[in-house]
Amino acid sequence: MKKVAVILANGFEEVEAVAPIDILRRAKFEVDIYGLTEEVTGAHNIIIKADHILEEPLKGYDLIMLPGGMPGAKNLRDNELVIKSLQQANQDQQQIAAICAAPIVLEKANLLDGKKFTHFPGFEDQLTSGFDQKEAVVVVDGNIVTARGAGVALEFGYTLVDLLGGDGEAIREDMQYNYLFS
Repeated sequence: MKKVAVILANGFEEVEAVAPIDILRRAKFEVDIYGLTEEVTGAHNIIIKADHILEEPLKGYDLIMLPGGMPGAKNLRDNELVIKSLQQANQDQQQIAAICAAPIVLEKANLLDGKKFTHFPGFEDQLTSGFDQKEAVVVVDGNIVTARGAGVALEFGYTLVDLLGGDGEAIREDMQYNYLFS
């Protein structure tokens, strides 16, 4: 069974965390929610109780996912355990995913060099590595996955399922997502 770690910090964007978590769990993946604190308050005052507190660098996950939101992405960027976890995952060629503002965390971890990526508009000055794909919804470049923002959180989740060997299309159908476009 594939294992996923989602790391939350106060100020995270709720939709960008909960929608992919839900989709990944529907795919029958094991998803652990790590918080920088036991209870993490989102940007819109929704509180999530973490499964674990991040107390040491993460190891053994097939994917580490970061939601954006402010100041959540800054709080993740400024946490050395988060940075070490991402660097170790990258070294081990595990998948790393960041949505919205969270690519600023990947930038600090030096994971965007030479990579194509997307992000929420307005963070260009904080993202100087790689090849910015501003108009893309979700960008996959090797083991790095980025997405534009809250409005694409479902598509981000389905993409992650596919990358981990699940059937994102079946989950799209089950959730009636494809009917939005027919």
